[in-house]
Amino acid sequence: MHPDIYRLLIALAIGAIIGAEREYRSKSAGLRTMIMVSLSSCLFTIMSLKIGIDSPDRIAANILTGLGFVGAGVIFKDENRISGITTATTIWMTAALGMAVGAGYELLSMFATLIVLIVLIFLVYVQDGIENLSQARAYRIICPYQRKTLDHYEYLFKTYDMKVIRSVQHKTEHRISGRWILIGTAENHKKLTNYLLNDPNIQELSF
Repeated sequence: MHPDIYRLLIALAIGAIIGAEREYRSKSAGLRTMIMVSLSSCLFTIMSLKIGIDSPDRIAANILTGLGFVGAGVIFKDENRISGITTATTIWMTAALGMAVGAGYELLSMFATLIVLIVLIFLVYVQDGIENLSQARAYRIICPYQRKTLDHYEYLFKTYDMKVIRSVQHKTEHRISGRWILIGTAENHKKLTNYLLNDPNIQELSF
């Protein structure tokens, strides 16, 4: 088998393994995306070495520029947090693995793939444990305006061992709204939301 075809098959396998993990977690960049990223990076690197006589790194260097657009497409911001950063960095890493294969470092790329899988699969449990101990969550409360602010809710947050890192209040003609970002344990967030859901003074609540 020609060495370049052998390298393309390895790149395909690496992209399939990482892509299967992303597909299993229903991420925006899944099996086919990771395969194409790994394969294209490998092929670009092979061609760069073959035709780039004076500057063999020129084509390979542009792989990173092109991946910037792909990575940006999977990152999005919802109301409370930014999502897709892990998938974007996984695309970046998959391209690096494909480039390593294309440059002839097959063993190095396979070992790095193993490390990537450990990070993506097993460190999720460590991350979940850390988030249970300390997680940030945005709260938004709307109440009827009765010549008072919502500062008393900040005292309530402290009774649930919450740390307020940002707060904004906004008054309209008949209502007052407040938005806070709180840091605390998952259990304390649960207790706080249960209390707020049963507060008769709150007209609207989002968390």
